[in-house]
Amino acid sequence: MSGIQFKMHQRIIHKFRKVGATSKERAVTFAEADLDLQEQYWLSYFAGIFLGRIKKTEDHRYYI
Repeated sequence: MSGIQFKMHQRIIHKFRKVGATSKERAVTFAEADLDLQEQYWLSYFAGIFLGRIKKTEDHRYYI
């Protein structure tokens, strides 16, 4: 993982932890997690495809 990928991955995970999105039942939208535009762009890359740590629900909510 490159430096920018690592940094963005950690920023997104931190924001999901901050709002308590730690399970499928507590999943949130990117707006509820207060992700900026750059983080929203990276979210589609990280959600489920890259390392599988960030998960996406069928109704487009996310959790870790």
